[in-house]
Amino acid sequence: MDIITDGAVMVLQGDFDARSTFQVRDVLYGQLAAYGDVVVDLSGVTVVDMTALRLLAAASRRTAHDGHHLTLRDCSPIVRRMLHLSRLARVVELERVRASA
Repeated sequence: MDIITDGAVMVLQGDFDARSTFQVRDVLYGQLAAYGDVVVDLSGVTVVDMTALRLLAAASRRTAHDGHHLTLRDCSPIVRRMLHLSRLARVVELERVRASA
């Protein structure tokens, strides 16, 4: 798992699963502490599992409780499918895609 941070944006690339969850959690909670509102770009995620999705859901709930936002950007088709199958799509905030002109 590669994690790139640029201000309040976190870009994840690679397999987001139980092996990488601790690494992502540490960086994510550091970003949330520093910025409050954070965007996690998941366009480069090739594999995702329930452990990873539960991390994002828990962080979303915690962030909302603190009055901030955790937004998921550019979810790959596999991430979207897993979010919907697990019903966690109701818990996390997905960035709206702008329609092209």
